[in-house]
Amino acid sequence: MPSHVAVVTDSTACLPDHLINQWGIKVVQLQLQVGAHVDDEHRFSRPEIIEALRMGKTVATAPPDAGAFFWTYQDAVSAGATAIVSVHISGRMSATAQAAREAAQQVRIPVHVLDSEILGMSLGFAALSAARAAAAGGQARRVIEAAERRYTTSTELIYVDTLEYLRRGGRIGAATKFLGTALSIKPLLTVRDGEVAPVARVPGTRRALAKLADLAVDRAGGQPVDIAVLRFGAPDERMEEVTARLKERLPAVRDSLLLEASTIIGAHVGPGAVGITVSPAA
Repeated sequence: MPSHVAVVTDSTACLPDHLINQWGIKVVQLQLQVGAHVDDEHRFSRPEIIEALRMGKTVATAPPDAGAFFWTYQDAVSAGATAIVSVHISGRMSATAQAAREAAQQVRIPVHVLDSEILGMSLGFAALSAARAAAAGGQARRVIEAAERRYTTSTELIYVDTLEYLRRGGRIGAATKFLGTALSIKPLLTVRDGEVAPVARVPGTRRALAKLADLAVDRAGGQPVDIAVLRFGAPDERMEEVTARLKERLPAVRDSLLLEASTIIGAHVGPGAVGITVSPAA
């Protein structure tokens, strides 16, 4: 029989359903806790999480348990997979990859667990590249290389209204240096070495979003790229402003996506956040 490599990722990849279905990617859900209620993140509505955050309710996140990965891997085996490539959110932000490794030990086919050291559509584009390589008949090594090439070259750029939600969730990383600045000063962040890191402080939301787009254009460097613009509880005009700037200044865009961020990510960045993923086309 020809080899078939299954691709698994997690819900922080922010992949839309039509791409998940098109490429046969299996997605394991991280867990959200709102008050005393704990469940898979997709079982909560985005407005529900936004309201809970704004009301100051307890909103916490947790990795899937190993059992969720085990049954996902078993489904892949039942569907004829001869190997699995499982690519996940940074281990410095979540124990998701560790849970995947625990489950992998109980599966009878090879399972290759990759810690991407990133999240969001940088992870999503990596899973997509892996799935395309698998669909083309690639062996596990080829699929792994496709994922690694994307997540090691992609960039996450993030605007947040406030650092308070990152501080509450313990994911603030090196951006702690921005704490205590005036409310009118808006932080721009990235993910570096697997954790949140500061990029710039800009006065006012409009200037900050303009700077966010500038950083994305600089990162693209004129090369062909895939772009994703994500939001969590941000008004339409913010998305429109950012996307208009990118369209005007990035002529070499292969794929462009406008998406809602995972509620797991949203629980940490807070309402009003806007993110841009810049991923060199592969």
